[in-house]
Amino acid sequence: MKSVTLRGTDKFYPVGKIICLGQNYAEHAKELKFEVPASPVFFLKPPSAIIYEGGQIVLPEISNEVHHEVEMTILIGEKGNNIHRCAALKHVAGYGIGLDMTMRDIQNEAKKKGLPWALAKGFDTSAPVSEFIPAETIGDPGSLNIQLFINGKLRQSSSTSKFVFPVDKVISYISQFITFEPGDIIFTGTPEGVSRVEHGDKLEASLLDANKNKLVSLSVSVQ
Repeated sequence: MKSVTLRGTDKFYPVGKIICLGQNYAEHAKELKFEVPASPVFFLKPPSAIIYEGGQIVLPEISNEVHHEVEMTILIGEKGNNIHRCAALKHVAGYGIGLDMTMRDIQNEAKKKGLPWALAKGFDTSAPVSEFIPAETIGDPGSLNIQLFINGKLRQSSSTSKFVFPVDKVISYISQFITFEPGDIIFTGTPEGVSRVEHGDKLEASLLDANKNKLVSLSVSVQ
């Protein structure tokens, strides 16, 4: 079973499920020609999709267009369902950075046919994740910054202040339908700037505070 770590502790969290937000940045929704959703849109990745710092993303042979999507990640530390917004952040153990790798051509084809697109999002190595930093050291998760460099060039950069749905709303909404358990991870959505990756690319993602100081980073490569 895959697990993740919380910085400054010796605790390992076995990952039960990965819940991913779609279209949580308005500009990303627009670049994919989607309408900005009225309520949070989410899907699942299997824990088997996880890779860690220094890992390698394997591009499936069935796809010619695997895209990068950098996202702030949330580690759930306390079980709960039907969580009120005012109590939502109490269920968070930590925050990190991750990549939601997506077979865009496979996803688009499935959408055209009205079929599920779990394959496009859940393939092995599609969920690189960093370690997590304790939630109490963050303050406001809505005032952080995320960025992604590929081969030294900035590809994606934005702020969590631009979320369509803030963290407390996301946790409260999802918990109406799915019980959160310690070790669950939420991918909070990607900003605009997604594009295709190539064999040999080096991806460097970071979560930064409001002053652009790096809090945690993740470096992986494309096999």
